[in-house]
Amino acid sequence: MSTPHPTAEPASPDVIEIERALTRIAYLAGRARQHERLMAESGLSLDRAAAAILRHIAESEPLRPGVLAVRLSVEASHVTRQLRQLERSGYVTRVPDPDDRRAQRVQLTEAGLAAVERMQDVRRRGMQMALADWPPEDLAQLAGLFQRLVDDFVAHAEVDIKGRPSA
Repeated sequence: MSTPHPTAEPASPDVIEIERALTRIAYLAGRARQHERLMAESGLSLDRAAAAILRHIAESEPLRPGVLAVRLSVEASHVTRQLRQLERSGYVTRVPDPDDRRAQRVQLTEAGLAAVERMQDVRRRGMQMALADWPPEDLAQLAGLFQRLVDDFVAHAEVDIKGRPSA
């Protein structure tokens, strides 16, 4: 277990509360029951890993399987197995890598894109129901703050432990 850096400031009560809330949201969103509901409402039968891979491919350009594994922080063999199944199911296809004729990238098929859109629709309807009583100005403020949080997390992730930009 790592210990905090000796000069690190203790977290403020607000930061502690934000971390708790984000941890709870991540837990609730990642539960098996939540995934089962997502699959039932979207009419799909994908495991959580396959759904995550489809979502990730949809959010980027066609990727090499190894790059996808790195971005998902999983073993390449895990991604390879999932991609084979997704390809057999007609959700993804392999295309030549324009940068290297020997390599291939993976992209969504029309069926894969439709599956991702159905999952997004179900998730967004759930979010809409959860936030139905929020005033529009609160929703706008939350959306802006979440985007700022994501931007700051991304910027912080690009700095290594010693405070230098990562390579």
